Amino acid sequence: MDKLSIAGLIVALLAVYLGFSIEGGAILTLFELPAFIIVFGGTLGAVMLQSSSSQFFHALSILKWVFSPPKFDIEQGIEEIIDWAQKARESGYLVLENIAIDVEDRFTNKGLNLLADGMETEQLISSVELDLELYREHNLRSANIFESMGGYSPTIGILGAVLGLIQAMSNLQDPDMLGQGIATAFVATIYGVGFANLIYIPIANKLRAIIHQQTMYREMIAQGLIAISQGENPHAIENRLSSFRLTDEKA
Repeated sequence: MDKLSIAGLIVALLAVYLGFSIEGGAILTLFELPAFIIVFGGTLGAVMLQSSSSQFFHALSILKWVFSPPKFDIEQGIEEIIDWAQKARESGYLVLENIAIDVEDRFTNKGLNLLADGMETEQLISSVELDLELYREHNLRSANIFESMGGYSPTIGILGAVLGLIQAMSNLQDPDMLGQGIATAFVATIYGVGFANLIYIPIANKLRAIIHQQTMYREMIAQGLIAISQGENPHAIENRLSSFRLTDEKA
């Protein structure tokens, strides 16, 4: 569980609440169902229109990473690569096929099997680099969906404000309906700006940071597999991978 993300969301919402309350505002006045439907529904519909179904649902599937990011232990990964190198030197590359059976990560599993199959180093490099680029691009496109939501939300909030004012102007003789329309107008604007800057854009940036960390971890795995393919000894491989320790981010 990412405690910083949870704390950040709480602090952001609490700051809005306290700032509004200090000036005598009633928090319940910020809850307007029509405004929420217009802003949230309109934003969601816009990103659904611009996205492919596979990309949209993948974005929803990685949303949980914001609060529960996948763990990649750099130190443990280096130790595993060194162990693979030692076993490959002692028993040959075919031993890596048995190791791959217990590896859940698809990228690592594929790399180990390619080594076990005796793929040439140049072909291995091309394969892992392509896999890395496709993985990174696929996940970044999903993170960008939330970036797009952050772009659409304020504009749709203005749309909600205009609709609320239209409702207010058409009910000038009815104070209750007039007040409802004005409330919808202002709250829709708040929702549009607030959702964008407190939720959507931070989510997009958080996901991009996690994807970058994952990509760096897989780049380390790729460098380890390439080093094994080139016949480097375990000590040389450890020195080669030691720089990746600097990228290790402990949650």
